Amino acid sequence: MKTGDKISSKNASWSFRGRVFKNFDKHISRSVPLYNECQNLFLILSDYFLLENSRVIDIGCSTGVFLKKLFFRHKNNEKKIRFEGYDTVKEMIDYCKKNFKEKNVKFIKRSALKTDLSKACIISSFYTMQFIPTDQRQILVNKIFKNLKWGGAFFMVEKVRASDARFQDILNQHYIDYKLQNNYSSEEIISKSRSLKSVLVPFSTKGNIDMLKRAGFLDIITVFKYGSFEGFLAIK
Repeated sequence: MKTGDKISSKNASWSFRGRVFKNFDKHISRSVPLYNECQNLFLILSDYFLLENSRVIDIGCSTGVFLKKLFFRHKNNEKKIRFEGYDTVKEMIDYCKKNFKEKNVKFIKRSALKTDLSKACIISSFYTMQFIPTDQRQILVNKIFKNLKWGGAFFMVEKVRASDARFQDILNQHYIDYKLQNNYSSEEIISKSRSLKSVLVPFSTKGNIDMLKRAGFLDIITVFKYGSFEGFLAIK
């Protein structure tokens, strides 16, 4: 099935593997509203959470765009910060390593669940939690809270479910209209939706906030919201 931007997938089998990396940035910019603006918002917010001798970690870094932006914004900072991107997709990590070779930036193929996240001042996750199995999601958020430095922040951006069926229907229809306006065909929209079954499982706003609270976060705020997409800032 063709899902747009020269990316194909099968029913209930969406994957970021293979040659997806070649068209990933174009695809996500076209299919996720205000994707670049949301990244730039969190880029500015990062100024408030830089701590001495710490790490900035991007979970599900894909092609490394956000981590690169963070590095260039703070590369002259004297707080001895290391920048690390993690992804489980080999092709994505290979692409990052090939195209970005700064000394203090590392891209590593590894699940965040199996990664040492200690001494992090910022951990970011852009549209990644929604792809993690629901029985492992809370475990990862618990680990993020435990390993963040006090005063550090977790940036989490997700697709979210609405609070009831009527709102969910409205937001679904809005998102279809958005994709049509961006010149995706009806066939591509349906194919993408079919490919994501059981792969992308979003929580509601309340579900995400409750997950953050169970992990230990008390200071949580929505800093970005557009239709079905929401960005949370959680401070330890």
